Amino acid sequence: MASSRNNAQGREGRPQWPKIHGRRVRTPIRQEQIKERLGDRFLEVDVPLLVEWPDGRREALLFLLEEETRARRFSIYRLVSYCVSLAELLGTDRIVPVVIFLDGGHPPRELRLGGDFHSYLRFHYLVCDLARIDATAWLESDNIVARLNLPAMAYPPSRKIDIYAQAMRGLFNLETNPERQAKYLDFIDIYADLDDNERKVYEQRYPEEVRKMTTFAERFIEKGVIQGKALVLLKQLQIRFGGVDSQYRQRIEQADADTLLLWAERILTADSIEDVFI
Repeated sequence: MASSRNNAQGREGRPQWPKIHGRRVRTPIRQEQIKERLGDRFLEVDVPLLVEWPDGRREALLFLLEEETRARRFSIYRLVSYCVSLAELLGTDRIVPVVIFLDGGHPPRELRLGGDFHSYLRFHYLVCDLARIDATAWLESDNIVARLNLPAMAYPPSRKIDIYAQAMRGLFNLETNPERQAKYLDFIDIYADLDDNERKVYEQRYPEEVRKMTTFAERFIEKGVIQGKALVLLKQLQIRFGGVDSQYRQRIEQADADTLLLWAERILTADSIEDVFI
């Protein structure tokens, strides 16, 4: 019998699973909107994540991650439907459902379908209940996911500001991409939910972190301004000269704000695009 991985790779039109040798591979699968056969509703999985062992030790596993901000909204029936539909879509039965709860609660952990004498379907899932995880155990973790989620974990109210600070330290120490930093900064702020007085205490207690945040914000804003000026310059060049070669586009992408301003001024008097970049 062919393995589930071979089945998935061999079916025309199905997502192809990557082959990278020498290490375990984690690949986010695109969020399939699976239309139910009866009706017009679509099912969308939060984060299907494929894990492979390219050395052949095991078949691939697909982790189906579902996040529920409020546990009372969780439906185990919907999760079963997600799993079965995704299994059919990818041609595999190696699926591990994981549900992440942010506010605790006690939703059903298992579903059994059957009669008095037999069970024809038994289903359960792994649970990550952030509201019951001890935040203090992850304060120095080098796992960026854990550090970003510190404000959503369990901690004494008196440690709220310290938890927020450790989440911020984790963000700037473990993530180097400015765009992701900006995105995750909002995530931490939303879940920490500091009021004005708490933010003032944070600024007094952690001046170095505040300085980093301020510097980052200034650089991010400056980058946005430069990108805006570059787009305007490209538009002006297209209107004036009918097009922009790749060599000039590259120079524009690498230029600073002052240089972009200089080139924009030259457009007014230049007879050719070459004259703009002399």
